[in-house]
Amino acid sequence: MSSIYSKFRNEIAAGGSVDDQDVVKNNAATTWSTVVIVVGLLAWLGVKNPWSLLFVVGLIVSVFLHELGHFVSARRSGMKVTQFYMGFGPRVWSTKRGEVEFGVRALPIGAFVRIVGMNNLDECDPADEPRAYRQQSYPKRIFVITAGSVMHMIIAATLFIGVYATAGRFGDTKELLIYGAPATGSPAEEIGLQDGDQILAINATKIASRSELIETIVAFKPGDTVQVEIQREGEVFSRSAKLISNPANPQIAFLGVSTDSYKYVRQNIFGAVGYGLADVVTAARASVTGVFVVINPANILSNVVADEPDPLTRPTTVVGASQVGGEIGRSEGLKGILIMLASVNVFVGVFNMLPLLPFDGGHAAIATYERFRSRRGRVYRADVGKMVPVATTVVALLVMLLFAGLYLDVTSPLG
Repeated sequence: MSSIYSKFRNEIAAGGSVDDQDVVKNNAATTWSTVVIVVGLLAWLGVKNPWSLLFVVGLIVSVFLHELGHFVSARRSGMKVTQFYMGFGPRVWSTKRGEVEFGVRALPIGAFVRIVGMNNLDECDPADEPRAYRQQSYPKRIFVITAGSVMHMIIAATLFIGVYATAGRFGDTKELLIYGAPATGSPAEEIGLQDGDQILAINATKIASRSELIETIVAFKPGDTVQVEIQREGEVFSRSAKLISNPANPQIAFLGVSTDSYKYVRQNIFGAVGYGLADVVTAARASVTGVFVVINPANILSNVVADEPDPLTRPTTVVGASQVGGEIGRSEGLKGILIMLASVNVFVGVFNMLPLLPFDGGHAAIATYERFRSRRGRVYRADVGKMVPVATTVVALLVMLLFAGLYLDVTSPLG
């Protein structure tokens, strides 16, 4: 048990596997069984809902790019990188190129890049000490450890900008359009309103949104006659409509149309960049609040025992996210999937910067603390061993979050 805890402590401190690269070999049974399971699951997901498969593939690419950010920045900063793995757990496949071992592990719940000498607990060969993470300058350490989250923000901005410049940005156009046929027997049907008509005004009141239309109509009484100004295929005309009682509330006037002023509007490149960067900032702000909702143990427990879990606060996993992605893909197509991927990337980037081990933010916090404690040429090194109990608690919370999310995704599917 002590050896297991020792390995766990060392991997928390190192930010990755501490297996001896010269001893561990590929296991054929593990390799083929994992390949069969993963390929089978992806094939099943693709048959069930191709949009869900596309979303999952997007997540895998995002995780890869996160680790690529760490890998490239560490190598450019002169640090020694020994491992680049997709997944955790038992080794499925690996190969060594130079001093770096590339590979795949059985559990597709993340990835890691191993940089030697992360802190005082992470032992490394004395010959490698000059290239250890802990020996580098503070700017280099922060550059490397934040590179993963920065990559998520770059991915999100690229997706937002790409969608806005091609498919458009969903927003209020200030043009209220009728969607679908008017209600049977309604005033709107009697005056011949059609799908695609734009409502310009009711009497002298200009109308630019659904809420404005509702406020204007309910200000009248059933039996009142109003002038509805319409634009159809460039032609503007007006029709008189006698309002009737709303079927849901006889005291309220009723016109009888479904309307909306929101749709995808294609942006020029400058507008796409402006909106894209602004939406990354907006999503990041929302993610800061969302992180504390996600990791709240009381919230996790309340959703697990609830008859109807709250979709806005419940924990979820890739399973639940793929369910939502599948539904968004069915209704919005590729642009909806890409926008969701952008939002998820922002959240993961923020979540990863929590100032606690084993997150990247924990390593950044240690580097920052050591920088402030180092004075007059004396380099201070924090004792990471004192932080391991807190890190263990964080890992336990993440495990609870994972299993609670899986339970809810299976018993109360989000899709």
